[in-house]
Amino acid sequence: MLAPVLQEVTLNPFLRTGGTPPAGRPVPLETGLTHFLSGRPLSPDHPAAPLSEVLFGMGCFWGAERVFWLEDGVWVTSVGYAGGLTPNPTYQEVCTGRTGHAEVVQVVFDPKIIDFDSLLRLFWENHDPTQGMRQGNDVGTQYRSAVFAADAGQMTRASASADAYSERLVEAGFAPLTTQIAPRPAYYLAEEYHQQYLAKNPDGYCGLGGTGVSCPIGVLS
Repeated sequence: MLAPVLQEVTLNPFLRTGGTPPAGRPVPLETGLTHFLSGRPLSPDHPAAPLSEVLFGMGCFWGAERVFWLEDGVWVTSVGYAGGLTPNPTYQEVCTGRTGHAEVVQVVFDPKIIDFDSLLRLFWENHDPTQGMRQGNDVGTQYRSAVFAADAGQMTRASASADAYSERLVEAGFAPLTTQIAPRPAYYLAEEYHQQYLAKNPDGYCGLGGTGVSCPIGVLS
C-alpha cells in the first residue's frame, strides 16, 4: 500500500511528473504584515464574522488581486498558494509545477456590502476559465482557474454559476470551462514582493484578460 503522501501524489492531477513534490518547510515564508493600500493585516486566516472569505485562481495573481481590492465591501486581499501538497512553498517551487499549487488571491469581504455572487461575476468575467493549465502566455498548473470555497453555501453557488456560465461560453464558441471548484485547502501567503504587486509597480506585468462573455447576475440566480 502506498504511503499517504505518495498516494496523494499519485492521485493529484495538478502535479507535473518527475518525482515527489518539494518538501517545503514547517514555518511560513517572510511576507508583508499589512496591505500596501489599506494597512489592514494580511493573514492566511480571515477575520471573524461578519466577514467571509474565498480563494480565487485566475492565472497570475498580480492582476487577479487588483480586480478585487478595487471593490467596495472587500475588506482585504492577499496573494498566495493553494491546492497543492508542499507546505509553505516558495514561488520558485510552485513554478516547477511539482507542488500542485495554484496562484490564488484571498478575498476577505463583508457580505452585507458585496455578496458572493457579485464576486463570482468578477471572477468569471476577468479571466478565461476554458484554458486548462494556462492563462494566455502563462502556462503551468499554477495558472489554472479555481474557486476554493470556504463553506458549503459557496460551493453550491460556485457550482451553479459554473454550469450556467459554461453554457454561455459554449454558445459564444468557447470550449467548456475547466475551472476547479473545491473546498478551501491550506492557504500559504506568497512572498512580500508579490503582495499588492500592481499597486507597488503600476506599470508591472498583468496578463489577466476575460473572454468578453458576460455573466449577468441573473445567471447566478
